[in-house]
Amino acid sequence: MLLKTFTLTLASTRPIRGSAPELRGFFATKFNEYSLIHQHSADKLIYRYPLVQYKMIDSAPMVIGINDGAEVLKQIYDKYDEIKLGEEVYEIVEKGISVKNQEFGLSDKFHSYEFATPWLALNQENYMKYYGLPNMEERTEFLRKTLIGNLLSMSKSLDYQVPETIKCDVDIKIHKNRLKDVNVMTFIGGFCTNFLIPDYLGIGKSVSRGFGTVKQCSL
Repeated sequence: MLLKTFTLTLASTRPIRGSAPELRGFFATKFNEYSLIHQHSADKLIYRYPLVQYKMIDSAPMVIGINDGAEVLKQIYDKYDEIKLGEEVYEIVEKGISVKNQEFGLSDKFHSYEFATPWLALNQENYMKYYGLPNMEERTEFLRKTLIGNLLSMSKSLDYQVPETIKCDVDIKIHKNRLKDVNVMTFIGGFCTNFLIPDYLGIGKSVSRGFGTVKQCSL
C-alpha cells in the first residue's frame, strides 16, 4: 500500500541542541488544537501508531506526518519563525519539505535497515523476560519476534492487512538511553526483513519521541 508522508526539516542560524521530546513539546504546546500532534484527546492518551513523529537526526530537527498526520503538518509547517527547545530559542531560517507517496508493506525481496535512532523494543515485563533467557541465541530470537510484532501492530494501526508471514533477522547490540529521566535499555544496529518501511518512520515504543527511527541501507 502507499503511505502519504510529509517530512519537515528545520535549520537555524546556529547549531540546534535539543532532543526529540523537546521538539515534540514545542509543537504540542503551539498547536494544541491538533490531537495528532500530541497524541492526546480530551486529556486521554491516544493508543495507536503516531501519525506525527519527532526526530533529531544528526542534530537536525525532523518532523514526519503520515497520512492524516501529513495533512496536519501541511497546515501548520509555516505558522512559526522560531522554535523553543528547553530554554533555548532558535530562529528558523530554512524549512525543508518533502511530500511523497511511499510503498509500505510486505515485499517479495528482503530489505536492510539501520536504526538511525535507538530502538526501544521492550516494556518492563518483556525486559524481565529478555533477561531471564539463558543465552544470546534465545535473546536474539526474542528480539526478532518483538520486531515482527512491532511491524504487525504498526500495520494494523495504518489499516494494512499483512497478507503473508513477515520474516526478519536482527543484528543489534544493547545501548543505554534515558526516557523521562529514567534509564532504559534500547538497541542500536540494524535488521533485514521482507517488508518495506519508508525512511525515518519509527518502530517500537516511544516512536513519537524519536525512538526506533529506521532508514533503508543498500546491500
